Amino acid sequence: MTEQLHPMVPPNILLNIWESDWFAERQNVDFLLIQAYQAGADAELDACCKWVSEESPIAATELRAARRPKPPSLKEQALAVLEEAPGPDYPSPMTVLNAEQHALIRRALEALPDD
Repeated sequence: MTEQLHPMVPPNILLNIWESDWFAERQNVDFLLIQAYQAGADAELDACCKWVSEESPIAATELRAARRPKPPSLKEQALAVLEEAPGPDYPSPMTVLNAEQHALIRRALEALPDD
């Protein structure tokens, strides 16, 4: 194909990796579609930030931070779980942590230094 229909086309190396993962059954189609979707969104954000940075590098930095915020730290996540707890006695015998909350608090505590 000599004519490119759209300016946002994945690089051949990425297409080859996805094709290889699909045919070798290393990844399922949902995972590959999510990767492609994310790669497209990241490429679009990069193009927008590049365009905006010509007028205002600060605005480009703010745009990227707003569109790709850093995930909350493990500490922030654990504190959020405790914030949602029903009271100061949490966890009480009447309250049961779900597996995700339990794992999150365990990881946060394990990350603390042993004083």
